[in-house]
Order: sequence, then structure tokens, then C-alpha cells
Amino acid sequence: MTLTTDTYNALRRYLETQVDRIQSSENYQKLLAMPPVKRWATVAVLFLLSQVVVFGGLYLVFGQIVVIGFLASILAGLATGIGALPALFFKNISSNLFNSMLGAAAGVMLAATAFSLLVPGMTYGNVIWPGKGIYIVSIGMMLGAVFLHYADRQLPHVHFDSVSDTQLNSLNKIWLFIIAITIHNFPEGMSVGVSFGSGEMKNGFVLAIAIALQNIPEGLAVALPLVGLGYDKWRAVGIATLTGLVEPVGGLLGITMVTVFQPILPIAMGFAAGAMLFVISEEIIPETHSSPSGRSRYATFALMMGFIIMMILDNMLG
Repeated sequence: MTLTTDTYNALRRYLETQVDRIQSSENYQKLLAMPPVKRWATVAVLFLLSQVVVFGGLYLVFGQIVVIGFLASILAGLATGIGALPALFFKNISSNLFNSMLGAAAGVMLAATAFSLLVPGMTYGNVIWPGKGIYIVSIGMMLGAVFLHYADRQLPHVHFDSVSDTQLNSLNKIWLFIIAITIHNFPEGMSVGVSFGSGEMKNGFVLAIAIALQNIPEGLAVALPLVGLGYDKWRAVGIATLTGLVEPVGGLLGITMVTVFQPILPIAMGFAAGAMLFVISEEIIPETHSSPSGRSRYATFALMMGFIIMMILDNMLG
């Protein structure tokens, strides 16, 4: 059933109710009553203990490479927070600069998709199904694109190319745009996990770097409209960071799936590549050419440079 904006608003009200319940709980009030140093020390200790449990469990069940892949997807997701930091100092940036950042991100993602997903995916496919690797990966690509197509249609959101025009003029529309960013971060995280799940650490690291670089302008695109509508600057940065933290979920799913079921690896790599190509073509590249002045030559050359830099990095690490 297609979700409507009313459904989204009901979901948002439910989440706000749950946050209010947490904030009114006895343990939360005790935490707030602590001196600042003790409070943050307690939070840090609890966080570290939770990470020991999570990573320790993953290591015991799946082994070292799953832990490394999960950590890489977390770091890639946190890059959205790094990209959002300029919102602490500015309410807007030059459209040429923003388009160039997005163009470079698109180039980086294109190179990573080609060299870290499609090429190794065809190689693994030929090992499992001799002579048919390219067809298996192609099927996976179409599945990934179709998945993003239906996710895009079923969930209410504002498209990426609304960032540079006047459509993001209300809080509801900005939150719908944030949903769009979150939807698209899931397959990106999954692609990192699938790459690590192949056993090729180099491909996993290259893709994680590519996703991290791509997340930087996304984080800025989330934070700046929130600051412009009066949100606290640190809260805007925090929200932008949270949009990237869906990537570890996709990363963990991807890496455990292909680790347990090795024969689906070529299809999974094609799926991740197709989903990423869908995002690049549907959202990122159109956004770089949607300014009032028309096409951006800055974005075109930035895309070329991003592709070349990622291609060189892939070759150096190989």
C-alpha cells in the first residue's frame, strides 16, 4: 500500500511520543541530574560497552572480516556528519561549490561502482557459473534499480533536486527530503558490506572511501535547510549524521548475507551496483544541473576529476 504524507505525519508523531517517554523516564532524569563530566563519562562507558557486545558478537559468529566491514560502513555513514559541519558557520553556500561537490561525489561513486562492484562481480560470477558472470551481474543490476524504483514510489519524500530551488520552504518538506536521503543511504551501506563479504578487503575499503566522500555533500544538503528554518545548528548536524547511520544496517545485511550464502555474491554485487547507479542518475547528476543558470560545467569537470581520483586510488590499492 502506498504511504501518504498523513501516514508519514502519524509515524513522526509516534516517534516524537517515544522520545518524550524516554526523556520523562526515571533513568534519563537521573542521567541529566549528574554533573556534566560524570554524565558524559557515563554515556561514553555505556556506548563503549554496547560496542564491545555488538562487535564481539559479530566476531564470534561471523569472523574478522564482518567486523571490519561493519566498522567501515559505520565510518562511511558518519561522513554525513562531517559534511554537515559547515552548517555551524554558514546558512548557505555557493551553488557552484555545492554542484561541484555533488559532481565529484557522482564521479567517485561511478568509479567505485565500476571497479569495486561490477568488475569483481563478473569475476566471481564466472567462477561460479563459467561464461555467465556478466549476465548474472546484469540481472542483479536490474533488481537493484527496480528495488530503488519501488522504494522511491512507495515512500513519500522530496527529491534531491529540490535542494537548489524554493521547494524546501517548509519543515515537512525538509523532513520528506531527509527520508529520501535515508532511503538512498541503505543500498550504499549494503554495497560496502557486499564488497567486504567477497573477501576482497581492497574493494571494500575503496568502496567505503567512495561512499564516505559521497556522503559529505549529502550531509551538507540535509543540515543547511534545517539551519535556514531556525533549527539549532548542532541539532541540524546531529540529524544529518543520523541519516548516514542507516548505512551500517545495510552494510551488516550485505556482508552477512554474502558471507553465509556465497553463491549469491555476484547477484548481490550487481544489485548494489544497480541501486547506486539509480541514485547517481536519478538524484545526484540532475541536482548538479538544476540551478537557475542551467547546466553546471563546474559539476561536469568535478565528476571527471572524482572518477579519475577514484580510479587512481583503486589502482594504487590494487
